[in-house]
Amino acid sequence: MAYSLVRFLLTPSVLLLCLYVIWGEQIFIDNEWHESCSGRKMPVHNPATGDLLCEVEEADTEDVDKAVQSARAAFQLGSPWRCMDASDRGLLLNRLADLVERDRLRLATLEALDSGKIFLMAYFVDLMATVKTLRYYGGWADKIQGKTIPVDGEYFTYTRHEPIGVCGQIIPVGKLIQKAAGDSNLKRVTLELGGKNPNIVFADCDLEYAVEQAHSGLFFNQGQCCLAGSRVFVEDSIYEEFVCRSAEKARNKVLGNPLVPGVDQGPQIDQKQFDKILELIESGKKEGATLECGGGPWDRNSLFIQPTVFSNVTDDMRIAKEEIFGPVQQIMRFRSVNEVIQRANATHYGLAAGVFTNDIDKALTVSSALQAGMVWVNCYNAMSTQCPFGGFKMSGNGRELGEYALQEYTEVKAVTIKVSQKNS
Repeated sequence: MAYSLVRFLLTPSVLLLCLYVIWGEQIFIDNEWHESCSGRKMPVHNPATGDLLCEVEEADTEDVDKAVQSARAAFQLGSPWRCMDASDRGLLLNRLADLVERDRLRLATLEALDSGKIFLMAYFVDLMATVKTLRYYGGWADKIQGKTIPVDGEYFTYTRHEPIGVCGQIIPVGKLIQKAAGDSNLKRVTLELGGKNPNIVFADCDLEYAVEQAHSGLFFNQGQCCLAGSRVFVEDSIYEEFVCRSAEKARNKVLGNPLVPGVDQGPQIDQKQFDKILELIESGKKEGATLECGGGPWDRNSLFIQPTVFSNVTDDMRIAKEEIFGPVQQIMRFRSVNEVIQRANATHYGLAAGVFTNDIDKALTVSSALQAGMVWVNCYNAMSTQCPFGGFKMSGNGRELGEYALQEYTEVKAVTIKVSQKNS
């Protein structure tokens, strides 16, 4: 949720074209709630119980067109939005942050009901990140500046960073968006397409801390996280101890209703994802990985999956190559720095990576060699609003968050003016 909010800074009219808003069951267009043009509704179920929560209006092409038309109107010359001072736009973002902060309890509860996310994670991580992101970009609103350029000849040249216009966002199916953009008119897209992220643990690290960080780096949000450190490479001399401690932590996880205090793993998001995860777990068993714990459903009547840890995983196994997006940790053995760098990079993905070592030279060498958009040293999932988020290779293109994200939503315009320098 927080990653998307940068677009409100330069194209706040997108606020008018949000097709789904978790605070209501209708479609929000042009500052009003509407029923869908088709009249179709989409059922929303609680993944922890299977109960129907509500039905929301299902937007179609006609609804999207109306939303885009409304948003484009905000960019017309003389429109209230276009005439608004940049500092006032920043105030609006901060006002939205105030409202999110005010309704933080309600929003976290809705998130837990809708997705199965642990309530405390939604409250202290997701909603906190949303508020921080809004305030961060609210501060940028009147600080987006161009440059003056000393060009040859009697000219004065400067640059303006202007908003690209109406933006839309679809959270999943990034590859389909990329293809559609290429097939039509080469629209600019920012894509985050997932990862199979390596987490490298050297023998000279703080072992207990590395175990804890590797555990949380994988099992956060039931493993349904693009940043999940799902390929844990552990140096040979500490491998057995690391596996033993990791399995113990996984066995001690408490599963249940994400709204109940003390529960630290909720259900998977839906039946399709649940089935995919179990199928990949079965592939790990068949291909010879050692199942240390878990390995199946927690309850036959729900979408919970036991926290699962595999050891003796090899690079050619499906669980080592495919993004599982579930509570399944794969622990692999390595013996040298060069070996683990080569193996860590042997993937189509390149979103994130982790390195655990007390040797600063080793940390710098490995982090510079890893083909990933984000590398964490002696930590994992250390996200911040100020830091760019994005990946290399098939993990997508473009960046969200930080100053770098502003480049994704602006066009640079060069203005050159003929200047006479003759004496009058």
